[in-house]
Amino acid sequence: VKKNKQPVRLYAKGLILGHKRSKSNTYHSITLLKIDGVRTREDAAWYAGKRVAYVYKAKKEVKNSKFRVMWGKIRRAHGNSGVVR
Repeated sequence: VKKNKQPVRLYAKGLILGHKRSKSNTYHSITLLKIDGVRTREDAAWYAGKRVAYVYKAKKEVKNSKFRVMWGKIRRAHGNSGVVR
C-alpha cells in the first residue's frame, strides 16, 4: 500500500538584517540572518555550519538563466533571539 507523501522541503527561508556593526565600523564580510522559526540561541546552534544561498534575479541572462546565487555558511549565533551570522 503506497501512501501519498508530501514532498519534504529541504530549506528554510530567512531575512537579511544587515551587516555586523558597531557604532562606527561595519563588517561587510559578516551578514546577519533571521531564519524563519528560529527564536532562541539553542535553535540557532543547529544551523551552525549549514550552507546558505542568497538567490536573486538579474536582467542579463548568464548560462541560460536570469537567476544568480551567492553562497555562504552560518558560523554562529548572534545574540539571544535566534539571529545567526
